[in-house]
Amino acid sequence: MVAPLETAAGAWCVGDIFREVEEELRQERFEKLWQRYGKLVIGAAVAVILVVAGIKGWDHYRTSQRAAESVEFSTAVGLMSEGKNQDAAALFAALADNGGDGYATLARFNQATLRARSGDIAGAVAVYDAIARDGGTPEGLRGAATIHAAMHAMDAPDADAAALTAKLQPLVEGGGPWRHSAAELSALLALRTGDDARARTLIQKVADDIAAPARMRARATEILAVIGG
Repeated sequence: MVAPLETAAGAWCVGDIFREVEEELRQERFEKLWQRYGKLVIGAAVAVILVVAGIKGWDHYRTSQRAAESVEFSTAVGLMSEGKNQDAAALFAALADNGGDGYATLARFNQATLRARSGDIAGAVAVYDAIARDGGTPEGLRGAATIHAAMHAMDAPDADAAALTAKLQPLVEGGGPWRHSAAELSALLALRTGDDARARTLIQKVADDIAAPARMRARATEILAVIGG
């Protein structure tokens, strides 16, 4: 025989149980969506960084000094790809401190990447936040830093969803290249807090925006199917 639920002060009631189950299901759904789609958002962010850094280009890279920095940066990237993270970190640190604006900024991005790989998520987020606050950094890269900071911070179980949403909001409302990624992340944060209506609204905008990359629109449609859009 199942014992009756207690309803006295301090004891569980039916409502408490349902709330706990709802919270667990909400968190589980967020985690499943993040595991499935989060890395795709990260991949898109990296791609745009490369576009901003490469295609847009900074003419002053053509000087002899920037050519030397290019060699140092390439060497550091090579070391990082080989798993020689400490050696790579030393070169990135030198470029971040002494390099020209362009390579210094890209070096800082890679410093953050190395911190994240080592498990220092708070340190990585701090570096990204510093880039985002740097008025001397091109706006596109500042937006990229904001996206990366939010993505890494979201992995923490105790992530402050409200603070992260506020951080992303200027990108969501702006017309820049990061508005779609910011909307996706904001939607996932809304799901985490149980605001399904906001999540659907944000993802629907991405799905309907013909300016969004085709793959991103397709992903938005998939997410809508999962959350009942």
